[in-house]
Amino acid sequence: MNATESYYSRVTEIMSQVFRQEKDAMEQAAEKLAQANREKRSIFAFGCNHAGLIALELFYRTGGMVTVNPVRAPGMMLEVSPITMSSELERIPDYGKVVFESLPAKEGDVIMIHSVSGRNAVTVDMAKAAREKGLTVIVVTNMQTATAVSSRHLSGKKLHDYADILIDNHGDYGDASVRLEGFAQKIASTSTVVGAAILNAVVARACELLWEQGIRPPVFMSGNVDGGDAYNKAVIAEHAENIFYM
Repeated sequence: MNATESYYSRVTEIMSQVFRQEKDAMEQAAEKLAQANREKRSIFAFGCNHAGLIALELFYRTGGMVTVNPVRAPGMMLEVSPITMSSELERIPDYGKVVFESLPAKEGDVIMIHSVSGRNAVTVDMAKAAREKGLTVIVVTNMQTATAVSSRHLSGKKLHDYADILIDNHGDYGDASVRLEGFAQKIASTSTVVGAAILNAVVARACELLWEQGIRPPVFMSGNVDGGDAYNKAVIAEHAENIFYM
């Protein structure tokens, strides 16, 4: 089996574990997203650096939920140079709280937070501040890694300690997944592809729940198909009070 086949095999194995073992947590998350849309509450998504790619995955794209607002904090979206700064920035105490307090978040809203280790200060402070404000905190993390590493937060807490709903991405320790014979460091991370699958599935189920309740799901149509622009303009206008990225 070459590296391509090994990666495919590992990703499909992990995906199978997730959709089997995290089914209940994913259903709870979907119910919370559906409830938020039904009650006109706001939804946010956050992650630092590569973990933040999942927040971007969920917003402003075909089939995605119009009401998901990404939290794009300065220094947290791989936009800094040198890029090594990003690893230091996500360890700054209280920055996550500052970022959270800049959001128009209210009690009863929902935030999805993604982090493989859940150990760094910004992510922990974001979750802590959200819990204290009364938001539902949905966490996607890698429990094999999170339980094996120490916290970098002054409290000793990690992201999963603040989860109302916890979804384990079942990835390998440290996220990389493929071994090459004679080479110590594993290659090819799985958290992005698996995390995207988890939360796209949660969004899909939330939309299904809304539709079953007689509510038209707030989703985007491709802007590259006929009628897409007009459809999207209308759905954005309909949900403008819960959209903060325009």
